[in-house]
Amino acid sequence: MEILLAVVIGGLYAAGFYMVMRRSMVKVIIGLVLLGHAANLLIFTVGGLNRGAPALVPVEGAAPAATDPVPQALILTAIVIGFGIQAFALVLFKRVYQAVGSVDLDKIRTPDT
Repeated sequence: MEILLAVVIGGLYAAGFYMVMRRSMVKVIIGLVLLGHAANLLIFTVGGLNRGAPALVPVEGAAPAATDPVPQALILTAIVIGFGIQAFALVLFKRVYQAVGSVDLDKIRTPDT
């Protein structure tokens, strides 16, 4: 299962970086979304996978061992932060489109040209 997730994470990172390097603002936003999902899956995978196991695992003669909740809390925080970044990028690119009139990053002029 970890190998499959590693391949999926690598594919998401590759697709995200590729989309961010494109010259269209829409593709940059899609790339940011893909990078956010890849980061969340990476945190989830590093936290460890206990497939089919309950949250509290009783061991014979010992106190129940709880699974680590920190990766889940980090993913929840990363989802909220990623959503905020995506919303900010969307509004920023909309404002640039209103000012410039193009979504192509090559056609956007700098003030010194």
